[in-house]
Amino acid sequence: MVYTSLDDLDFRFTDLPVLSRPTRVVLTTPTHFDVEYVINPHMSDNVGTVNKEVAFQQWKALRAAYTALDVTPVVLNGQPGLPDMVFCANQTLPFYQPERDRRGVVLSRMHANERRDEVPYFAELFAEQDYAVEELPGHLDVDFEGMGDAIWHPGRFLLWGGYGFRTEPAAYEALSELLDVSVLLLELQDPDYYHLDTCFCPLDSEHVLVAPAAFNDEGRAMIEKAFDTVIEAPDEEARHQFACNAHSPDGKHVLIQEGCEGTLDRLRAEGFQPIELDTSEFLKAGGSVFCMKQMIW
Repeated sequence: MVYTSLDDLDFRFTDLPVLSRPTRVVLTTPTHFDVEYVINPHMSDNVGTVNKEVAFQQWKALRAAYTALDVTPVVLNGQPGLPDMVFCANQTLPFYQPERDRRGVVLSRMHANERRDEVPYFAELFAEQDYAVEELPGHLDVDFEGMGDAIWHPGRFLLWGGYGFRTEPAAYEALSELLDVSVLLLELQDPDYYHLDTCFCPLDSEHVLVAPAAFNDEGRAMIEKAFDTVIEAPDEEARHQFACNAHSPDGKHVLIQEGCEGTLDRLRAEGFQPIELDTSEFLKAGGSVFCMKQMIW
């Protein structure tokens, strides 16, 4: 149930179980956010440069945008010594199994030592939300960075899995077995796009926003097979403004870093309504809208 090429596909997308959209969003306060180390190329020149007051205002604007779209925030406080905890897409993979009416979460195994202590705080949060808290098998020595690399296909019980920098393919074999879900693997080939969520943004079941340079030919072919319309972000906007680290909570509005003019034009041409947000302080650490949230059922 883990697929690496177009030739492997042996199912129709319309035959997969229907997956409802989550309606709540986990957000982590940026009280302790900063760039204190370098674990991706975007951090290199930004150590110690974060304006924390500006970052907090930008975070509050993101929270307000979700609230305005009737997405209920669930707020977790950031912790001292964990400056990247604000990027709360990474520590877990929330799931809902429609055929079992079961919701849960799979805990991440962070690639960077600096981020591993973030995970227990999210385990506690999800336990409080009555989620089944799952882990990858103990004997499996692999990295897995949650929804930074594992992204649900809108409307279907199907996972897309990025690998190459932070998450290892063997993690998806375990996830497929644990959740009884099919996984389509996409190899990431450019270190600027170190997580799948930096270059692949499913908007609805038919539309996806991508950074083409992030993928090899096989990956692009699978994406084109799965979606009716592939919207390509200009490379400059995807690489430096994180245009593809956007998020559509409802299949209509798209929360996105402000100033991505080429991407905005292409989204509007397909009928989407972009909502521009300033996440410039968070771009210094290599993340934007998608990284800063975790959708839950």
